[in-house]
Amino acid sequence: MQRPERELIEAARGGDGEAIDELLALHERKLFRFGMRMCGNEEDAREVLQETMLAAFRGMQGFRGEARLSTWLYQIARGYCLKLRRRSSGEPLEMDGLDGASNVAAEAEPADLRAHAREIGEALHAAILALPQLLREAVVLRDVEELDGEEAAKVLGIELATLKSRLHRGRAELRKHLAILLDPSGAIATPCPDLAREMREFSAADIDRATCAGIERHLAACPRCAAGCVQLGQSASLCCSMPDEELPKAVRTSVRQALLATLRAESPEPR
Repeated sequence: MQRPERELIEAARGGDGEAIDELLALHERKLFRFGMRMCGNEEDAREVLQETMLAAFRGMQGFRGEARLSTWLYQIARGYCLKLRRRSSGEPLEMDGLDGASNVAAEAEPADLRAHAREIGEALHAAILALPQLLREAVVLRDVEELDGEEAAKVLGIELATLKSRLHRGRAELRKHLAILLDPSGAIATPCPDLAREMREFSAADIDRATCAGIERHLAACPRCAAGCVQLGQSASLCCSMPDEELPKAVRTSVRQALLATLRAESPEPR
């Protein structure tokens, strides 16, 4: 029979190794998931988990219980995530769906619903990954890990008011990202010949950050295209904001669909 967490904590603080193991096992899955969402790949997430567990095992007897155990563990894990981020040149991107978001549909549901759930899950994790670090932390802890406001603020070492401000901005940015990723359609004016030519070249190749940077450069220099290709500009901007060399499928798809829509506007089908 599983002992209550409070009882385990008291035993662990007294040096009970078995109680420490039981406590860490209770939080292992959440810590790994947090590492995946913040670091972006399984290798770094496992390193964060291992370092967090080791640090917690060594420091459990010094845990004073002034905050919840989960808060303390998230603080440790966040520190290792930041350490890895500083050590790397950029944040890795390969990332599982958010808490099985790609599997929201039950197995008995039609295949088209499961495919739609996967699409939403892919767009959601790409949209979160595109958030600036400070906003992403607030969104992940509050809306994904479902910590209450005070606990999330303690994990981040900030005031509750600051957390609320970051969360408000993060949610607003997240909505914008999702709108770009999930709705690539929109009114498109006829682009200039130069952009149309470049679009044909880009659409034949896989979308990457260099492609998006080229689109942004053209739109910045061409008022006609900037005014008429708003969705393409938004998709390219989101692409360039992603923190890794490999782009999520949802981002590549958004840019590609915007490119195709632009090409159709330049070469309408005969009636």
